[in-house]
Amino acid sequence: MGIGYKSHRIRLIFKAMLKSFLYHNLIEAGCDEAGRGCLAGPVVAAAVILPKMYKHPVLNDSKKLTAKQRTMLRDEIISSAIDWKVAFIDNNEIDELNILRASIKAMHLAIEGLKTKPEFLLIDGNRFFPYKDINYQTIIKGDGLYFPIAAASVLAKTFRDDYMEKIHDEFPLYDWNRNKGYPTVSHRMAIIKHGITPYHRRSFHLFDTQMSFDFIYSL
Repeated sequence: MGIGYKSHRIRLIFKAMLKSFLYHNLIEAGCDEAGRGCLAGPVVAAAVILPKMYKHPVLNDSKKLTAKQRTMLRDEIISSAIDWKVAFIDNNEIDELNILRASIKAMHLAIEGLKTKPEFLLIDGNRFFPYKDINYQTIIKGDGLYFPIAAASVLAKTFRDDYMEKIHDEFPLYDWNRNKGYPTVSHRMAIIKHGITPYHRRSFHLFDTQMSFDFIYSL
């Protein structure tokens, strides 16, 4: 009975796993980005080509994983991938291009950096600009459906988190080691109290009007 239960559990785990590919006969690269909704720091994209039948029982959308799991999986992805690349677009260029174009440019740079040319691109989300002559498919919530996209989401997230922790040392008042630049209450309050930094995205709504009023009223 114990062996049967264990076998059933293993079957359920593999059944719940993400898909390894969309087209079995093409070299596919999964692409995703991290940091699109942040108030500070870069947007980071990754492109990953995995072995065609690659599977992993834990790999999933990076938002569904713990920081410890993401760190463990980053090493696993880097060692197992046929090829991978991460690209950064800083906050100044985000302000110049807008966040959508900056995110897609970061994906283009990551794809361009691959030594193995992909024949098809699996793009997380619903917007993308064609990259050269490579066909692609946008997939809403694709990071929870396909291993190559999930792998890209983990690399983009972990590399960006490392960067935000590094620049936290320059501006510790904004808690970037914890909020990673996202619009938390503490981050917005720090902006109200201390102003913006060279890493903030000036084209974003950095100040919360009600919070600013409440802060001034409390003085």
